Amino acid sequence: MSTLDPVAPAQPWIVGRYAAGRPRLRLFCLPPAGGSASSFNVWRPGLPRGVELAPVELPGRGSRFGEPVPSALEPLVDSLLEALSGELDLPYVLFGHSFGAVVAYELTRRLERRDDLPAPAALVVSAHRAPHVPLGRERLTASDDRTLAAWLHRHGGLPGELLEHPEFLSDLLRAVRADLEIAERYLLPVPAPVRSPLAVLAGEDDDVAAPAAVEPWAGYGTPPPRMRLVPGGHSYPRTHPEATLTAVTGELRRLGLHGLGTEGDRQG
Repeated sequence: MSTLDPVAPAQPWIVGRYAAGRPRLRLFCLPPAGGSASSFNVWRPGLPRGVELAPVELPGRGSRFGEPVPSALEPLVDSLLEALSGELDLPYVLFGHSFGAVVAYELTRRLERRDDLPAPAALVVSAHRAPHVPLGRERLTASDDRTLAAWLHRHGGLPGELLEHPEFLSDLLRAVRADLEIAERYLLPVPAPVRSPLAVLAGEDDDVAAPAAVEPWAGYGTPPPRMRLVPGGHSYPRTHPEATLTAVTGELRRLGLHGLGTEGDRQG
């Protein structure tokens, strides 16, 4: 497959859809490098009423493990745009964590150029350096499998027991490597703001996407958003799901979005 060819929609792009009450707002969630839609299952108990959780399953992981992993950002985002175009019948929010933040941001830019599709009610970017901020470390994609797996384990992205089974690592890491390659090379010359309301999250103890590198996302919104800190390290959406959801819904309320229920109104 050429890196310029669209990604074939062989399987559903939304996996694990979950609504808390009658949906009035759809929350699309884009996972970190190599992550699957199932990583957002831990959000279900804390989901406010009126919100539909719509986790995105990217090709080459989770239920789509057998599909080719996209090796370039543009065809991935173009295919995702086509796949989600029939899902925009409700007001919706794009949430992207780490690598998913890059995908969500580029998807928002494309949606805002379309006259026939509604733009997001909000874009929430989480735990990724601002697009014009250079990568502040050596490229992880140059590492061998065991080194990369150990790095992922240190940052909560891989169970430790898998380090003892190197025969499985190459298959497990293929999507991680592809996503990291895209994310590490991603760099804009100057900020390119979006028109959609923007919220920015960072982990208090994140040493992968340090808050200082995340904060310049302020230049991508009008008015400039104030970064909100969430407890935990780089994997805080999974390790601190309640705090992450509280931060997300708090930011959406700050931006004036409706359909989120009331504070403390949770499914359960």
